[in-house]
Amino acid sequence: MHTPRDDRQHEAGREDAAGSGAKREIGLKREAPFGSWPSPIDSEALVSGARVLSAPRIEAGRLFWVERRPAEAGRQVVMACALAPLGEAAAPDPFAALQEVTPAGVNVRTRVHEYGGGEYAVWRDRIFYVDDGEGRIAGGRIGGAMRPVSPTGSRFADLVVSPDGRWLIAVEERARAGAEPENRLIAIALGREGAAAGAAEPPRVIASGHDFYASPVFDAAGRRLAFLAWDHPHMPWQETVLEQMAWGASGPAGSVRRIAGGGGESLFQPGFAPDGSLLVVSDRSGWWNLARVGDMGLQPVHTAPCELGRPQWVFGLSTWACLDASRVLASATRSGRDALGLLSLGSGAWQEEATGFVAVSGIAAGDGFAACLAGTPTRPVALYAWSLAGGSRCVVRDAGLPDFAGATTSEAEALERTLPDGRPTRAFFYPPCSPTHAGPKGARPPLLVKSHGGPTSATSAAFDPRVQFWTSRGFAVADVNYTGSSGYGRAYRDGLERAWGVIDVADCVGVARWLAEANRVDAGRLAITGGSAGGFTTLCALTFHDVFHAGASHYGIGDLEALVRDTHKFESHYTDWLVGVWPEEKARYVERSPIHHADRLRCPVIFFQGLEDRVVPPNQAEAMVAALARRGIAYAYVPFPGEGHGFRRAENIRTALDGELFFYGCVFGFEAPPPPGVDWVGPSAR
Repeated sequence: MHTPRDDRQHEAGREDAAGSGAKREIGLKREAPFGSWPSPIDSEALVSGARVLSAPRIEAGRLFWVERRPAEAGRQVVMACALAPLGEAAAPDPFAALQEVTPAGVNVRTRVHEYGGGEYAVWRDRIFYVDDGEGRIAGGRIGGAMRPVSPTGSRFADLVVSPDGRWLIAVEERARAGAEPENRLIAIALGREGAAAGAAEPPRVIASGHDFYASPVFDAAGRRLAFLAWDHPHMPWQETVLEQMAWGASGPAGSVRRIAGGGGESLFQPGFAPDGSLLVVSDRSGWWNLARVGDMGLQPVHTAPCELGRPQWVFGLSTWACLDASRVLASATRSGRDALGLLSLGSGAWQEEATGFVAVSGIAAGDGFAACLAGTPTRPVALYAWSLAGGSRCVVRDAGLPDFAGATTSEAEALERTLPDGRPTRAFFYPPCSPTHAGPKGARPPLLVKSHGGPTSATSAAFDPRVQFWTSRGFAVADVNYTGSSGYGRAYRDGLERAWGVIDVADCVGVARWLAEANRVDAGRLAITGGSAGGFTTLCALTFHDVFHAGASHYGIGDLEALVRDTHKFESHYTDWLVGVWPEEKARYVERSPIHHADRLRCPVIFFQGLEDRVVPPNQAEAMVAALARRGIAYAYVPFPGEGHGFRRAENIRTALDGELFFYGCVFGFEAPPPPGVDWVGPSAR
């Protein structure tokens, strides 16, 4: 893999990189301060026609998917196209007839667990989806009138239709006065042929008693329904159970029984093979591998140091699908990179496909076709589809971005470092890259360390335009998969137990120090950024360590106790594992909360916050801002009305990107224009 190193010849020795702003020729490139290089990757290009793709499904010869559009205030729609042209070699543009199959103006989104997912289901020519405006499930014949099929007052997710079209299964989250919401599995009668005649008959509760439910799936004959469940204080990547019930034309035909899981085992994505056997991903071996449910419990299909599972932050995730009775198409993660391959259900042999993909998700198969979401080091994630009878993979829908590939692209370099305490940590490093500009002679670039959210999540090596936004301007970027990240096995994931705010921070600090000591970045210009849990890691790094000189918190956590008091049901016990049981271990919460140690914070910070965020409410950022103001430390606070946890509107995404760049310009002394709504409070470095 090629990693651009055009500017390494100018990175020996140490001198001030800010300069006077004057430019001069260096070889075939123009000299300019790092951070100020002109770039084709501006914030408008990243959002004007951008779309975020998810949830591919194949049904009745058509491919469906969800598409989020920042330019439409983050509205989500369900799209579809016919797959038949893939089998026709002469078809020049098999996907010319893309169709939006949900009504104009409707936002297809669910708020279950606050993060959503599983917003729609299709059966033959019928579609069912969650209407975010009404909070109800609606459905009907594609192209025809849509009617509500669920009552008001609840939230729904993980929709699936029975093979005979008579029943719609969903996870329901029902509010309760004075108590946390109740989650349960429900069945909505549709009548014959998926008629969706309306919500005359109330939903039938088919499973309850667990705190959470997910991943309902029928066998091909419609005689069995399997699903996952878990209970407080566990998260689904810590412990789940697999349950099953018999099913018939009239609904449940037997009681629910547990058939696998528990005892600290995490299960992911159950599904039935063509022979009727039930498969599920299990991390019993220390890695999320595929297993078959048998009379004697789970029997591994394969055991390998790779991950087929993912943390279930959202519903509807899919990393595998049966192609036939003997083969599974799957996405397997090794060393932080995904690969698409075929897994034999008989021998367990794995055959990796030569695709160039490094990020693969949303595996779907059916009707002789397959599809997935995938990205490469030089191309952002797109939706691919292909015929199982042969032929190349075609891009059905891309991310809607300009073609940034070429000399501007900085490709990820995988880093694995052993920290002073003997622990390994991982990161992807991106050096600055420009076809036209270079930094001042002898200077090194500023470093931006990215700490991902979750914290049980992961970053990938796929082309990310928001990373390239920085590298094309002269920043180096280190995207850290700190201890606790997924994709490296259960032991690495569990390394964060009761250590959040310590180990993850030490990993980010350690990567920054190593890159500075290796003379790859400027040790005097180190910044860190992160969102949500990554914002907590960012604020801890700035508060408890003196390595970084600036930071950006995107809806980050400053007060762990406030998080426990204010957060939603899904994560209400997550900090029990990450930090300790509250309030019994209150002292540890205070010890690790940056808000209680603001006197140790000595560098500028910028905060971006959605005012309708229920995961990390605005009072967290506002308390940190007030502490900085009292101490006279430079800061900027950018609130976004109408935004929740994560920014979905194009104008706010642009403001966050341009505002962070302006902020670093103020701190590190290079020119960057301030976007509207971003005000610097405090002294400028210019």
